[in-house]
Amino acid sequence: MAQQVKLQADGLRELRRVDERLMSYNVEMTEVTGGTFWKEYTPGQIAGTEGFPPSKGLEDIANAMQVYPPVNLYDEKLRALAKEFGPVWVRVSGTWASKTYYDFDGTTGGKAPEGYQSVLTKEQWIGVLDFVKEIGAKLLISVANCAGLHSADEPWNPSEAEKIFALSKEYGVPIDAAEFMNEPNMLQFSGAPAGYTAADYARDQDLFFAWVRENYPDTLLVDPCNTGSADEDETLGAISNNNSDKQGGGIADLMGEVASLHDLMRGTKEKLDVYSYHYYNGISERLASVMPGAHWDPSKAHTEAYLAVAGSSARANVPGRDQYCPGGQMWVTESGDAGGGGDTWASTYLDVLRTLNELGEFATITDGIIFHNTLASSDYGFLDHRTHDPRPNYFAVLLWNRLMGTTVYESGEPLREGAHVYAHSRRDGKPGVAYLIINNSLTDTTTVELPRDAQRYTLSAPTLRSPVMYLNDRPLELSGEFDLPDLSPVAQPAGTVELAPASVTFLVL
Repeated sequence: MAQQVKLQADGLRELRRVDERLMSYNVEMTEVTGGTFWKEYTPGQIAGTEGFPPSKGLEDIANAMQVYPPVNLYDEKLRALAKEFGPVWVRVSGTWASKTYYDFDGTTGGKAPEGYQSVLTKEQWIGVLDFVKEIGAKLLISVANCAGLHSADEPWNPSEAEKIFALSKEYGVPIDAAEFMNEPNMLQFSGAPAGYTAADYARDQDLFFAWVRENYPDTLLVDPCNTGSADEDETLGAISNNNSDKQGGGIADLMGEVASLHDLMRGTKEKLDVYSYHYYNGISERLASVMPGAHWDPSKAHTEAYLAVAGSSARANVPGRDQYCPGGQMWVTESGDAGGGGDTWASTYLDVLRTLNELGEFATITDGIIFHNTLASSDYGFLDHRTHDPRPNYFAVLLWNRLMGTTVYESGEPLREGAHVYAHSRRDGKPGVAYLIINNSLTDTTTVELPRDAQRYTLSAPTLRSPVMYLNDRPLELSGEFDLPDLSPVAQPAGTVELAPASVTFLVL
């Protein structure tokens, strides 16, 4: 049914202020060192004309991956496009980080010591630090916690962590925030030593936090960085595509027994500075055959049920934040359309609806940071990992960062198909309101009543799975090697404006 929306130019109720770095991203540790990551889709799979071969089970995950060389963080194009975002956090973590040995004196010859999986060189880490400094970012990391460092019944020790903290400080780009390990609720599967339990994790998180506070007191402590919520019976990640009310369907569900949030935090003494969790809307095609109930058909990727997952995940984690980090920010330290490297449509216009809706709804719920996975790796990356050409989501969040300010208002419009309306202050600091309106109906036009003249930025595409997005009917593609296209608005006079089906519009009043 076609929707009618009435906007206000002033008098909106303020909900909260949010961090200017709300939109941030991951650079996976395996990108920095080189190593395995999710296998890229073929052009036919991205277009939806070619199927994906089914996985046989957990043991077949390796077949859904491929080996990549280290990312070149000195690449001029990569740096220029990353810098356009403005202030962000950069997270260097992932499951691989828990199993990475810091070979800063060059003694391993590139071969990981026993109990580790990969090697991080001094040059590679300085590349990360130079990248963070160049783009004006803040740095979040996790540290080694694997069989090479200690056994499950042996307490964690800081011998490896001290290397990376000391080098960063000495180089003049200190670590701004740290989490202990990635997705600890999956325990051994996330890199921890054999036999590792939730109690072992709680012991070691305290040891790590105490060590950081004593030696690097300016570093924020972020955890538990898992896929769970405050409800011990739930593992967040997706709402089943069979319209069940149960939330679940993350990769953790393939692991059998996993630890709950309370298992991980029970008995801990060191306090969190930031509460964190991971959210993915479901499971990608790479794992769909072994978890069919957690994979969404692309025909549903615009629906109310699909778009509701991010907000439901945030709300389900608020009690955990309030219990373990009262008054603190809530960070989504991994976020994307699907665990397992992204769906086949992650690099297309179709995922823009979800990405912008996540930012908008999250800001109405809490203050914090959303780390999109990733900047330039796999199909959910903002940039293509080979060419560093921007994908539709890159331009979508670039406009968010340029237009949507840090004061969040109550829009006065309930979320419904055809009218996901979010209101913020203007990012340029001028008086007024910046609106984001997502018309996720594929058939009906949404009519908006404007109280005064506005600047309009309307995003659309020839097809939902188009790799190229349009702004006010202009294709968004780089000009030259890495010059941004024209991102200027069109003047929209006061009165009514019709928003086409499957379009996203920013209106700046």
